[in-house]
Amino acid sequence: MPTLRALRATLVVLTLFGLGTASLPSEPHLTPAAAYLPRLVAEGGAPAAALLSRDASVRRATYRSTGPGIRLADRFRAGSITKTFVATVVLQLAREHRLQLSDTVDSRLPGLVRGHRNDGRRITLRALLTHTSGLYDYTAAPGTHPVSAIAAIRTAVAHRPTNTTGSYSYSNTNYVLLGLVVQRVTGHSYAAEIRRRIIKPLRLTGTSLPGARTGLPAPHGRGYSRDPADGTLRDVTVLDPRTAGAAGELISTLADLNRFYAALLGGRLLPPAQLSTLLNTVRTHGTYGMGIYPQKLSCGTTVWGHNGHIAGSYVRTAATRDGRHTLTFRINTDTLTEATLEPALLEAEFCPAGQNRHRFS
Repeated sequence: MPTLRALRATLVVLTLFGLGTASLPSEPHLTPAAAYLPRLVAEGGAPAAALLSRDASVRRATYRSTGPGIRLADRFRAGSITKTFVATVVLQLAREHRLQLSDTVDSRLPGLVRGHRNDGRRITLRALLTHTSGLYDYTAAPGTHPVSAIAAIRTAVAHRPTNTTGSYSYSNTNYVLLGLVVQRVTGHSYAAEIRRRIIKPLRLTGTSLPGARTGLPAPHGRGYSRDPADGTLRDVTVLDPRTAGAAGELISTLADLNRFYAALLGGRLLPPAQLSTLLNTVRTHGTYGMGIYPQKLSCGTTVWGHNGHIAGSYVRTAATRDGRHTLTFRINTDTLTEATLEPALLEAEFCPAGQNRHRFS
């Protein structure tokens, strides 16, 4: 989850950057949020950018893109947005009384988290969901690219905890463990449970969990990483997603991600008690719920969602609490070099005219 910094207002001249447009029938005009797409390319360092927004209250949907090789129907890697799917499945299992959030990791995965001051007997599933376990993030280990969940956990427990249990510290290790817990409880992989419980019921036809498949399903564009040494772009469209696993292997589309968050926040996937638990940020002092986090905008509106960061792709979905207004934007590289652009884009989308002092004009 990126650090949010103060927004700054900048006039955007669209014609300088060649904004590509493809309106859905219900939305013929340019929205203020779409005006930020050229800046994601010019200032944010992305080869191309796109967004899809939907506001059910006014029956408006908008797709916009800028830059070559990026389209509405494209499949792309959604990174840590996978965590919202995993958390939803875990809360469904809690609803079914097949597990409790107070269960310890050791009670479900005996002996797996042990050593170097790590102790699965003291870490609950709730701590994994809220990133308050203190476990080291295996993706931070230099030179390691584990291609199995067990290898990722072994990498993590080879290091001391990065934080005390109970304090918020974002770690991909938490969700890799949750993936293993889902498998232990159900007898099926977390990917199979996500497909059965979320993808099929919501008809997310562009969403998949690739496992060991290194390519993207058609249609898709290319994904690029920028070399920090010389700034050149390297094609990373083909990669081994097993390193990300339950923490970030999901592939999806703009439309599917909007549909998923609208359904989740609208109460279609979790009953009120479990949805309230998912959105509870008390343990993290307002920073993070369970696989989802809030962002309060300057106009007082709070949006909920997650971002996804993986080689060749950065994506962000945000939605109002009732799920009726959703926005997903993406770039086809993993580095957004200007951090103020993301919150500014969200302000432009979700703050009504006259209440957003950073609104495009």
